Amino acid sequence: MSTLDIQVKNFINYLSVERNLANNSLLAYESDLKKYTSFLADKKVKDFHQVTRNHITQFLFHEKGRKQEASSIARALVAIKLLHRFLVREGELKEDVTSVLESPKLWKHLPTFLTLKEMEAVLSAPNIRKATGVRDRAILELLYATGIRVSELVGLKTQDVNLDSGFLKCYGKGGKERIVPLGRSAKEFVERYLRKRNAPSPSPLPLLCGGKVRGKANGKASALFLGSKRAGERLSRQAVWQMIRKYAKRARIKKKITPHTFRHSFATHLLERGADLRVVQELLGHADISTTQIYTHVSRDHLKSVHSRFHPRP
Repeated sequence: MSTLDIQVKNFINYLSVERNLANNSLLAYESDLKKYTSFLADKKVKDFHQVTRNHITQFLFHEKGRKQEASSIARALVAIKLLHRFLVREGELKEDVTSVLESPKLWKHLPTFLTLKEMEAVLSAPNIRKATGVRDRAILELLYATGIRVSELVGLKTQDVNLDSGFLKCYGKGGKERIVPLGRSAKEFVERYLRKRNAPSPSPLPLLCGGKVRGKANGKASALFLGSKRAGERLSRQAVWQMIRKYAKRARIKKKITPHTFRHSFATHLLERGADLRVVQELLGHADISTTQIYTHVSRDHLKSVHSRFHPRP
C-alpha cells in the first residue's frame, strides 16, 4: 500500500470513528479520494507533501473532461479539502494547499424535479392489482410525501412508521433522527402494502411476508420494505433506482429521474405553495439552510413563468 493510500485510509477511519459519518458518506469520500490518489500516482506524486494547487486543479478538470456531474466534482473537492485539512492538523503536512480553493459557482445547477402532472403519472404507473405493484406504489408515494433519501427509505423499519399519528421516523446523515409527516395518500398505500405483506400464508404477497430476518425475535421482518428475491430480505437502493427508471419509462417521462428527483420535487412543490424555507429545511434534514436555498431559485423561476403567462403586460 502506497503512502498516499495509507494516509487516505487513516482519514476515512477518522471520519468513521470521530466524526461518525454515515456509511454511504464514507464510501463516497473513499471513492472520490481513490480517484484523486490514482491521478496523483499517474503524475508521479508519491506523497501529499508534493501536492500543489495545480495538481488539484488539474484533477478537477480531468474529472470534468470525463463528463462527471458538477455535483460529483464539487463533492470530490470537498473530500480533498477535508483530507488536506486533516493531514495539517495531524502534523503530516505543514500547509493546506486547498485553503484558497473554492467550488466554482458555475458548477452549481438547479435540481431536476417533476411537475405535478409528471409526478401523478409516475405515481399512477405501478399496477396496484398486483402485490408488488402495491409495494412499489407505497414506496413512490412515501418518497414524494416525505422527501426522504433513498438510503433513509430502505433503512426504515416497520416500527419507524406510525400510521395512527401519520408520521415516520428516519435517520439521516450521521445518524441524525428526524420526524416527518406521512400525508394521506402515502399513509393509505403503506397500510395497503402492510396488510398484504402480513397476510396469513398462503399470501398474495408470498415473497414479501413471513420471511425470517437473522437475529430478529419472533421471526418478524424488521425492514419495512422487502425485496422479492428472498423472503424477509430488505429492499436494496439499487432495486429502488431500477424501479423508478421502469415507472418513469412507463409514464413516458423524458427527464432523467432518480430517487433524489422525488426529494427535489417534494421541496420544490412545497416552496411553490408558500411553505417556509426553515420548515422545508427541517423536513429534508439539512444541517445548513444554504443547502435548502437552492430550491428557492427553482421557485423563483416558477413565479416568473406564472407572471409571464398571466400578467396582462408580461
